[in-house]
Amino acid sequence: MTSGVDKFFKTNLDQILKDKGIQTIILVGTSAEGLVTYTGGEAALRGFTVVVPVDGMASVEAFAEQYVAWHMTHTPIISPKVTLTRTGMIKF
Repeated sequence: MTSGVDKFFKTNLDQILKDKGIQTIILVGTSAEGLVTYTGGEAALRGFTVVVPVDGMASVEAFAEQYVAWHMTHTPIISPKVTLTRTGMIKF
């Protein structure tokens, strides 16, 4: 069974992350308009803090990357849980 662009769909990812006490997810990938939009949005709706390094997401089209960055920071309910950054600014 595959989950598609939303990695929470038909998986136990939510439970795995919560069992490990994970509250923040950093999303990177080569499908900005797929993985970042759908997994990131679902993660925010499930209460996770979502960090999106803009230099860590890609798309076939530059506009898609820009749209996803805008979408993730302007969508009601989701945007308060999302932070845009760059990979060099992430500290553990």
